[in-house]
Amino acid sequence: MKNLSKNLVVGLLALFIVSLVFSTINSESNRAKNVSLAEAITQIQNGQIKSVQISGDKLNLTLTNGEKQTSFKESADSFTTVLKNYGVPPEKISALEISVKQPSGASLWLSAILPIALPVLLFIGFFWFMMRQAQNVNNRAMSFGQSLAKENEREKQKVKVTFKDVAGVQEAKQELVEVVDFLKFPKKFTDLGAKIPKGVLLVGAPGTGKTLLAKAVAGEANVPFFHMSGSEFVEMFVGVGASRVRDLFRRAKKAAPSIIFVDEIDAVARQRGTGLGGSHDEREQTLNQILVEMDGFDTETNVIIIAATNRPDVLDPALLRPGRFDRRVILDPPDLKSRVEILKVHSRQKPLGPDVDLNKVAQRTPGFSGADLANLLNEAAILAARRNRKQVNLSDCLESIEKVLLGPERKSHILSDQEKKITAVHEAGHALVAAALPHTDPVHKVSIISRGQAAGYTLKLPETDKHLHPRKEFLDDLAVMLAGQVAEREIFGDITTGAQNDLRQATRLARKLVTDYGMSELGARTFGMKDDLIFLGREITEQRDYSEKIAEAIDAAVDRFLKQAAETAKKVIRKYREALDAIVSALLDHETIEQEEFADLTKKFLPVKVKV
Repeated sequence: MKNLSKNLVVGLLALFIVSLVFSTINSESNRAKNVSLAEAITQIQNGQIKSVQISGDKLNLTLTNGEKQTSFKESADSFTTVLKNYGVPPEKISALEISVKQPSGASLWLSAILPIALPVLLFIGFFWFMMRQAQNVNNRAMSFGQSLAKENEREKQKVKVTFKDVAGVQEAKQELVEVVDFLKFPKKFTDLGAKIPKGVLLVGAPGTGKTLLAKAVAGEANVPFFHMSGSEFVEMFVGVGASRVRDLFRRAKKAAPSIIFVDEIDAVARQRGTGLGGSHDEREQTLNQILVEMDGFDTETNVIIIAATNRPDVLDPALLRPGRFDRRVILDPPDLKSRVEILKVHSRQKPLGPDVDLNKVAQRTPGFSGADLANLLNEAAILAARRNRKQVNLSDCLESIEKVLLGPERKSHILSDQEKKITAVHEAGHALVAAALPHTDPVHKVSIISRGQAAGYTLKLPETDKHLHPRKEFLDDLAVMLAGQVAEREIFGDITTGAQNDLRQATRLARKLVTDYGMSELGARTFGMKDDLIFLGREITEQRDYSEKIAEAIDAAVDRFLKQAAETAKKVIRKYREALDAIVSALLDHETIEQEEFADLTKKFLPVKVKV
């Protein structure tokens, strides 16, 4: 109503100004010629004036030729008296068509009242506007403690997200479908003695679909849905966070049954007692209020809290106990079948060419999250549009995979002939060792075209999703990682800086074999207490639980893994030197070798069957 009144006043004022300007312009366009009274008397005596209209002191004259003129007389005398005083004959006066026009109320208002009233109205309007501004400032100052949560109104949603739009997380969907059913049909559960869950915590890596699932709940539930970010609770003023929590739950309880969704809850619900901030830390006060609202004395409410985080390790234990977050829903990266379903969902609005096989695209994207797959198809559509095509082809999708993994092609990054040959030898070493060893993933593509920070790349991907990795697989992977530098040394007798990232990854994997996986001769144990709680008062570095002697043994074990891997790569490269030369030659000629071409190229040199 306030907005309506304000808009009405502004509209009327604008209409008045437009009308006033229009009338002024219109009167100016129709303004007659102004003549003196003596000139008008002369024209009357000469019979040039047909009629006279008297409006107060103003004389509106119409000439015999139709022209309009105006003149003014003295206000004390009548027009006939003026004519007689100027000696106009009576027959000339009687020949005139004389009429008298009384002044209207509008003209009286415009001429007498408006000049006085307009400044007063302008002053009142300015004073009212200043008062409204001051009132708004006061309202904002007093609204710090109010919740910033936005209520989702399903009827007003332009694009509704439902559970049909969420693919690849069947278990998580089932948990949330039950939550929605609890709110829609509570009697079905209460008849069996079941209680509505207090909270559902969505846990998963970035891009796995936590917020998308919350949007689907909002689209499916016919109850009020309040959503906000965890960072919106905390302000610079002490106590504001707790006040906003109280206001949020008050609104939700008033609209019960309802749902509250808090995204990135780790921003406000981190573990207490970390050593800094004391008991009056603003985050702790806010968390305390959340704990009380979720499971305090007042527990008879039909409000469900859904929260999302990718850092469950930093959350306070009191928040995770039953009675607060009763359910913890884990969203894992999608497997092959789930990736196909996700690609189907994100390709609905994209015209795909007849050669597009989503299963093939899914096979090349292990480890991709739902957000990565959506970005992949979007990049493919952009690439097809850039090439002026009406459909997205398989080549667009495969090129987009490499763009998401490694970055765009650096066509301006031109290598010299020597650098190009070194890069070809380096990538051929990776590809050859990967094809020759029995426990490595198949080679899908080898290229010496620069992408991102890489001068070239070898793309090898698993045939199926893997959850357990044997020791033999890690040893072969180490050999593949070091094969590029080994090939450079074998061919050129020297090494370059191109293996920097390979060495970093190989060293990291070798250390994990020793310290995390227990796959070295040091025994089946882990070394080092790795605490992921990088927060206030926590150690960022690893906490050692072993002596300096053991540290030396760990370093020695890592070195043995790396030397053994380098020796394995050297044996393969020396044994199949002809295959290496053939791969290098093909790369120098074509710059890129695809999976089928690579298989045909190496099968005549290698005694084992190349995995394709």
